[in-house]
Amino acid sequence: MQLQSFVAGRWHSGSRDGVALRDATTGAVVANSSAEGLDYRAMLEHARRVGGPNLRKLTFHERAGLIKSLAKSLGDHKDEFYKLSYATGATKSDSWIDIDGGISTLFVYAGKGTRELPNSRVYVDGNVEGLSKTGGFVGQHIYVPLEGAAVHINAFNFPVWGMLEKLAPALLAGVPRS
Repeated sequence: MQLQSFVAGRWHSGSRDGVALRDATTGAVVANSSAEGLDYRAMLEHARRVGGPNLRKLTFHERAGLIKSLAKSLGDHKDEFYKLSYATGATKSDSWIDIDGGISTLFVYAGKGTRELPNSRVYVDGNVEGLSKTGGFVGQHIYVPLEGAAVHINAFNFPVWGMLEKLAPALLAGVPRS
């Protein structure tokens, strides 16, 4: 099997066979992986032009709902993830922390997004504050999504949890990952 990456709205296989990923116990090739030919500039552009604007159209609650749906979908495929994790040489308890921990993290962020953030695209911080002696000039802090893309580097030891714990807050904040 050749692993693929979802890049700029489409699935992409590396332009070469790449690295053979082997079962830690049997040595059999489980898959091949290659990043050869991936267009990182196109990834960032897609995140900025497509992902970001689409995420920013959604409220915090809608984004939280997407994160919850992702958690449910990943949970439906847990058995497959455990088999792959076992092939890497991970123990069942390591896999449990990584896979179930990662999926649980998505549920936590989804819940926090629904309970602690408004059903809005803007988070209002504090009260209106007078900025002039007569009160004719006032201000209020608000939080809105940053424009751009989040670029994360993940550690190798918990590939599922590590990725999901970075993905969830970025999506909740309305910032796409590249």
